[in-house]
Amino acid sequence: MITHEVLNQAPPREGVDEFAANAPLVEAVARWGTAAHSGGAAGSTGGEAGSAGEATDAASRALHDLGRLVGSAAFQRDAELANANPPRLVAHDRWGERIDEVEYDESYHRIMSAATAAGAHTSAWADPRPGASVDRAAAFLLLAQVEPGHACPISMTHAAVPTLERAADGLQAEWMPRLLNREYEPGLGGAAAAPKRSALVGMAMTEKQGGSDVRANTTRAVPRAGGGIRSDWGAEYGLTGHKWFCSAPMSDAFLVLAQAPGGLSCLFVPRVLPDGTRNVFRIQRLKDKLGNRSNASSEIELDDTSAWLVGDEGRGVATIVQMVTRTRLDCVLGTAAGMRQAVAEAAWHVRHRRAFGALLVDQPAMAAVVADLALESEAATITAVRLARAYDIDASESGQAFRRLATAVAKFWICKRGPDHAAEALECLGGNGYTEGFPLARRYREQPLLAIWEGSGNVIALDVLRVLAREPEAFMAFFDVVGEAAGEHPAFDLALAEARAVVGELSGADAATAAFRGRELAERLGLVLQASLLLQHSPGPVADAFVRSRLEGDGGSMYGALPPGVDVRAILARA
Repeated sequence: MITHEVLNQAPPREGVDEFAANAPLVEAVARWGTAAHSGGAAGSTGGEAGSAGEATDAASRALHDLGRLVGSAAFQRDAELANANPPRLVAHDRWGERIDEVEYDESYHRIMSAATAAGAHTSAWADPRPGASVDRAAAFLLLAQVEPGHACPISMTHAAVPTLERAADGLQAEWMPRLLNREYEPGLGGAAAAPKRSALVGMAMTEKQGGSDVRANTTRAVPRAGGGIRSDWGAEYGLTGHKWFCSAPMSDAFLVLAQAPGGLSCLFVPRVLPDGTRNVFRIQRLKDKLGNRSNASSEIELDDTSAWLVGDEGRGVATIVQMVTRTRLDCVLGTAAGMRQAVAEAAWHVRHRRAFGALLVDQPAMAAVVADLALESEAATITAVRLARAYDIDASESGQAFRRLATAVAKFWICKRGPDHAAEALECLGGNGYTEGFPLARRYREQPLLAIWEGSGNVIALDVLRVLAREPEAFMAFFDVVGEAAGEHPAFDLALAEARAVVGELSGADAATAAFRGRELAERLGLVLQASLLLQHSPGPVADAFVRSRLEGDGGSMYGALPPGVDVRAILARA
């Protein structure tokens, strides 16, 4: 008797164009990416219009090619291997010399090579056309959907560019071309005669005594006399101190916050010095993390480490804030990527698995759960991509004001929704979802990190309140964007009015009252932003179900408790 015949298991979800399969992402890229700006300006020549059209076609082909790559069995296997074989610290070589290197599985290097080749790091800076930030965001999202750990150095490199624009001309001239390069060169290199052509840049701000309170940092930056070894890189300092979290320590350089004579300052720290020798960058240990296993996170010691000032002394936070803002955007994109993976895997499973005499997808309870998960995923995706559009080079002054508030709001709300979403999707696969052979166990561990990175919930909620106190024009711009959906649904109109009312109440409240209600404000703003975008751009059944379940309160508080009359089949068709 055969006892091990495999029946009623979903086949591997492989050979998929993940871009084509993600209808909300395809639509958002067509709406806000370079494709939406490809016709050329009025009065442009036919040749110019043709060139724009060819560029748009190339951008579309690139995303489909990337979608097929990340949907391939080989890429999925690399994602599994990169997490099953995490990075390893090699503090000394075999002769006892300190080298402070991190070894990665070859699968990780293949993933990093694919990400840089796709321009997921700096393509929006290399070719800053209108919509370029959206195209880059789509590439980042597709890659992070399958393997999120590598996205950390990719994100930090993207985000470092506007901060490095405040560095001395000589430093920019040497490093900017390397950041924009689409090659991936693992290792640190070190030969002064043949430096690496490309580079990745990270940051190290957090210290063990301060966490998010970076003004409590104790790392010291002491000016060096005599112009240093590269005077064209700007003022040189020696850094001494400890950083509690430094992600991707094999990056080629870091932006670091330290206390200079003039106050907290931002400094550029290369791993390899201009003469080809190693800078002092002692990796004390790698963090043993809950998830994000493919990405090395470390504690580091700096001991008279060579560094160059970026921006002005005492203006470290103001200098590095552009980097932090963009990494927060990528936390939103990363969460949306995780939600898409969760929905895709859950929908695939329920369309192939039978129980109690029928496919799971044909059973109302399961269909409602997957549809609800799909609503959350679409809302996150459309919000993340719309936010990316606000970071394009042609963003107006009001667009920049909008992104100032919307980034914090989206970072708070969408990233907060990630962990519960992953847990519910995992449950759709039953016991399989809880095992390491399936990707949702890995995703379940990953999603909480994106709510913590670059400011956990309370930090972001307080940032929203800071915007309210100091930049009221950001709220005006935010409500201008959200208000474009006014009149589309009575429940939305009511929620929008209530959100405005809370803003009014907290504008005149004392600090303690405002802080107590800060999370409430961020949640309300996040929901009306998502609902507005869905009402304007998504199919009616999607927008109606989201508004009724999230704003009107006809549904329950758990995924799958949708209001009566929701068109579950129409929602599932997009999943």
